Parts: sequence; C-alpha cells; structure tokens
Amino acid sequence: MTFNTSDPSGAGGLSADITAMSSASAHVLPIVTGAYVRDTSEIHDHIAFDEEAVVDQARCALEDMPVQAFKVGFVGSPENLSAIAEITTDYAEVPVITYMPDLSWWDELAIETYLDACAELLLPQTTVLVGNHSTLCRWLLPEWEGDRAPSPRDVARAAAVHGVPYTLVTGFNAADQYLESHLASPEAVLATARYERFEATFTGAGDTLSAALCALIAGGSDLQSACAEALTYLDQCLDAGFQPGMGHAVPDRLFWAHDDDGAEDAATSETPPDSTLDADAFPLDTTRH
Repeated sequence: MTFNTSDPSGAGGLSADITAMSSASAHVLPIVTGAYVRDTSEIHDHIAFDEEAVVDQARCALEDMPVQAFKVGFVGSPENLSAIAEITTDYAEVPVITYMPDLSWWDELAIETYLDACAELLLPQTTVLVGNHSTLCRWLLPEWEGDRAPSPRDVARAAAVHGVPYTLVTGFNAADQYLESHLASPEAVLATARYERFEATFTGAGDTLSAALCALIAGGSDLQSACAEALTYLDQCLDAGFQPGMGHAVPDRLFWAHDDDGAEDAATSETPPDSTLDADAFPLDTTRH
C-alpha cells in the first residue's frame, strides 16, 4: 500500500509508485493523498486531501486485503501524516518505507511544519527512510558544522534519534563522475552502490527507488538484497529515461517491457500465429488483446 500524491506529469508520485511496484510483481494499493499542480520542470502548487478521505480509502482496502509493506511519499499535510501514522501503528508488524522528497518548492513555514510532524509522528513507525543526501542532511542535521559533509552513518544516527533503524541515502558525491547510495544503520554502512552520474536532470527518481524497495520487501526479499535490486532497477530506469516534455527527464520504469526486436520479428514472420479467437469479435481498432 502506498500513500502518495497524484502527479499529472507522470514523473513521480503515485504514477511512479504504481509502475515501479508493478515492475517488481507487486499488486499495488494506491491511496491518493492529494494532487500536484506541476509539469516536468517544476511543482507550482499542491492540493491536499482531507485526512478523512485518506483514512477511508486505506481502511476500506485494508479490511479486504492483507498488506505486506507500506510506502509513504509526500502526503501534503501534517493531518495526513498523523492519520497515516495511526494506520501504520495498527499494523506494527508491516514494514514502512518512508521517502522524503525535496520540498524546496513549498512555503518555508509549510515545510517546517510538515517535517516536524513527519519526525514526530511517522519516523517512529518507519523501517527504512529513503532520501537524497542533501535533503536528509538539511532536515535531520540542520546545525551541522563539520568541515566534511555528513557521512551516511551520521545521517542514520540522526534518523535513529526519531526511531528509524535504517536509512537509504542517495546522491552522495563520491567523485565528479560518480554518485553513491548507502544503506546504513547507526552502527554500520550495510551496503554501498556506486553509479556513473547521468548528464540529464531527472524528476521522479526518489519515488521510483523507494517504491521498488517497498515492493521487493513486500515480496519477501531481505533488506540488503531488496536495496541492491532496487538501486539496480533505478539505474536501468534512468539509463532508459526520456524527456516527455520541455522540462526534466523522467525514469522509464517500464524499460523491461520494450521489445522492439520481438515486434519486428513478429511483423516479418511468414507463418501467422495460431489463434482460437475470432478476429471479427475483437476488431484491432478497439483492443490490443
């Protein structure tokens, strides 16, 4: 089950969650918490749903189906964070993956109120906190005065103060051409992945990674294996990324479904495929199946 906002650009939010989780063979229960007003360049505004609408969606689905993991993205208001934290508390044995995006587009007071509520209400329920290195450092270590940037363990220790056992820190600058991601606890860095930096600026990468991680954990993978596979999946999504509009690039979360060679082979095959369907009953202009 994912709690996230609707993104009309298709770059992040529920669009990213549904496609990434489906790619990991998960059945997704998407709970709409609000809607962005945005394009691929920037977020112009956000409209938050009333917390009762969020609770009603989730409770109705939870009464019908078992849930193996929760993902919480941007949910728009402290009230929604409180409602979601109450739900996850009722399912204490279910892992919670919390993703914190960059909120610099928002009003400063709204950011502060939202982050405070998240730290107080949701982080104590969180199993893995996912976020970009700079975003998590600004939030969890605002008074950092060291000569060096906070390490993954520094971020993990700051998150642990709020009850988070694991953090997945992305976008750590390792060298000019490389970025690193680290899965860490307060005691140790459990896994590290290094990938070449892409020239394009992407929107939706964080939602993609956290959604894939959530789905893989829901499928039964252990944390380190799920983290490694989710990071590899994200790298492939970015490698196949595209620019659908005039703004930033978008990860291609369905890169694995493209089979151009297979389509050409089928088109040039001299032997027609066997079929028990009546073609007249399924006109080609109305259905692909």
